[in-house]
Amino acid sequence: MEYNWKGFKSGTDVRGYGCQAVGDPLYLSNEAVMRMTKGYVVWLREKTLDRPLTIAVGHDSRVSSERIDAAVTAALLEMGVCVKSCGMASTPAMFMTTVMLGCDGAVQITASHHPMDKNGLKFFTPQGGLEGADVAQILSLAEANTFLPAELPGKTEPVDFMQSYAALLRRQIIEGIGMGDKPLEGFKIAVDAGNGVGGFYARDVLSPLGADVSGSRFLEPDGTFPNHAANPEDKTAMRMASEATVKSGADLGIVFDTDVDRAGCVDANGVEINRNRLVALAAAIALEDCPGGTIVTDSVTSDGLHDFILAHGGKHLRFKRGYKNVIDKMIELNAGGEACPLAMETSGHAAFRQNYNLDDGAYLMTQIVIRMARMGRENLSAMLDSLAVPKEEQEVRFRILDADFRAAGERFIRGWTAYASALDGYTAAPDNYEGIRFSTDTNAGDGWILARLSVHDPVIVINAESNSVGGVRRMLDVLNAFSKEDPALDISKLTAFLAQ
Repeated sequence: MEYNWKGFKSGTDVRGYGCQAVGDPLYLSNEAVMRMTKGYVVWLREKTLDRPLTIAVGHDSRVSSERIDAAVTAALLEMGVCVKSCGMASTPAMFMTTVMLGCDGAVQITASHHPMDKNGLKFFTPQGGLEGADVAQILSLAEANTFLPAELPGKTEPVDFMQSYAALLRRQIIEGIGMGDKPLEGFKIAVDAGNGVGGFYARDVLSPLGADVSGSRFLEPDGTFPNHAANPEDKTAMRMASEATVKSGADLGIVFDTDVDRAGCVDANGVEINRNRLVALAAAIALEDCPGGTIVTDSVTSDGLHDFILAHGGKHLRFKRGYKNVIDKMIELNAGGEACPLAMETSGHAAFRQNYNLDDGAYLMTQIVIRMARMGRENLSAMLDSLAVPKEEQEVRFRILDADFRAAGERFIRGWTAYASALDGYTAAPDNYEGIRFSTDTNAGDGWILARLSVHDPVIVINAESNSVGGVRRMLDVLNAFSKEDPALDISKLTAFLAQ
């Protein structure tokens, strides 16, 4: 069949349909998966001077993941690769196979928080996840399909790597708290894994250290995700985690996404700690060991977070949306001599310099668990008392109707920049790395508004926050006046908001 090879690229990952889409150009059939995997082997051999390769393979809990894992493994064996078969595993753990097992690379089968019919491939080297250009090259190799099998097939070795990875996290908690082998005795922690991979954190990390995890929910893997989306940005997921934490009397609630590269949490009172609050908490922890360091975030973080980071002695670089963008910026700054201990998206992707620049939800929660235990019975949210919270916040999305959506989106951004720059009370932020962000005075909205082109989709994303009731509406009214005559845009979601 004909595949849409370029369409499989989703930023720095491969994404497509894992089931219920047989025959679709973006269906991850066994054939397509094997060709992509062989492309990865060819690409990786160019980096390793054509020596024998060892590659680890793991997968999340999706219903199509075991089938795709088998196809990946078959392709690797045909190419003469030694396969470390890790079974169900978290995405960060698969990177750690390059550190702890010395693997030349790793493949994780996952589509993160996306619906059950989606799936994908994420490739690693010992330097981290691949760049978008690398994925594009692998897909080009898959399309060309000129692979030759190895003279001798590879071998498979089953590895229970998640136990080794869990032991690493346990050691970090023991060393971080410094109170013997059961440093979490007397604490209750409720983990909501959303039926993804994250159940191991309650079972194999927290419980052996003495924590009471009886209030945990949805720890068993189930690729149909019957209870809620495994996503710390999902309102239902956070609400249910909050309810479980309060009901069980837990000191902390933890929410993971499907493959555990993202996380969120709630305090003992059920108050959500995600988005700006989670970034603030992580930044405060990171700056303790790196005073004066720079915290890199995505572009949609609040003014309150900016002030919070500065008040904690740090610097704040508000960069681009996309977890790989903020991580790459952190690596760049550190390489240039500017201390940068943390790069984080409001989505919950958090990469600490001390943890191989890896976005790892379990590592993030481990740092928070250590902080919670050190604080004793004091509520974790006490660390966030000085974080200013906006009175209003809103996100709306404009669907771009033109076939050349990137050109249309960039044209809109240019036009909106010129339009808003001429308005009283609108001031362009001096640190725009994507789209355009305006601060507004008390008469124009008392906050800020950001317009940017989506990283992957034909969408313009608008985020607005205000320190006054009604401020967001004032800013969006102005945006509506500019946008409503643009035939390349579907602004129905903005119109619906303003009609409320």
